[in-house]
Amino acid sequence: MSKKLTHQLEEKYNSIGQDVETHVEGLLHSKPMTYWDYIQTDVLLNLQVTRTSLPDEKVFIMYHQVTELLFKMILSEIEQVAKHPSLTAEVFADKIMRVSRYFDVLTSSFSIMKDGMDVAQYNKFRTTLTPASGFQSAQYRKIEFASTELINLIDKRFRETIDRNSSYENAFEHLYWQAAGKDYETGKKSYTLTIFEERYKDEFIRFTQFYNKNNLWTKFKGLPAEVKADKALIKAMRHYDYTVNVKWVMAHYNTANHYLNIGGKTAEATGGSEWVKYMHPKYQKRIFFPELWTKKELEDWGTNI
Repeated sequence: MSKKLTHQLEEKYNSIGQDVETHVEGLLHSKPMTYWDYIQTDVLLNLQVTRTSLPDEKVFIMYHQVTELLFKMILSEIEQVAKHPSLTAEVFADKIMRVSRYFDVLTSSFSIMKDGMDVAQYNKFRTTLTPASGFQSAQYRKIEFASTELINLIDKRFRETIDRNSSYENAFEHLYWQAAGKDYETGKKSYTLTIFEERYKDEFIRFTQFYNKNNLWTKFKGLPAEVKADKALIKAMRHYDYTVNVKWVMAHYNTANHYLNIGGKTAEATGGSEWVKYMHPKYQKRIFFPELWTKKELEDWGTNI
């Protein structure tokens, strides 16, 4: 080992009050790294616990597990933007395009779900999933919170009447996806929504307290004028917004429609949600970066697809 490397190791461990010789000695007893240990392959391949004997249920489980892993990658990229000490247009655009590529993968991969499962099998094993619902993906909700201001995630029916300075609690009660499990006339919530909130509501509120001022849209608006005018950055932001809120959502919608609209009759989602109006972008007009779109583009959002 070179003197330079020895010196660097000493500096590293001295900086945290550790003895470098102890750590080096530990290498004498450590096992060489293998691919399967590093990736935790055995653990990963034993996470597919089915509820039926229908083989295509494994496709359904693994697809959603892969999706959640990609969501985790997306959140990691967004966090780097949120915590970056001196954002430039190049750094911002690079991170946004990384996230967009992950969503591009998610969008194209829906063909695995749409064309890769037997319809009859799906409609048998899906009954065992009740009352679980895809809108219970906590990571996807966090992606939304981390991408834009809460006002842009409010149910379209209430967006004009909600105060931007409203409490997190009040804003949370009017988020667009609440409509998937809430009767706004009575205030009654479905079991699916109730247990989701019991598990994640406090965590979501803590999460949004940080991202209230550190979401992608707020970070963008806080950039110097010349950076906000960067064409590559604007293009990346628009691409991300459209990819997530139209292309990916419609790929999901079309897959659901393939399995749940049989013979012209729309089946209820496992969580009991009115999934057509909940999912289709033309109803809720979820838009992360509204000021980057023209009035006409905003009006036609989700209709020209």
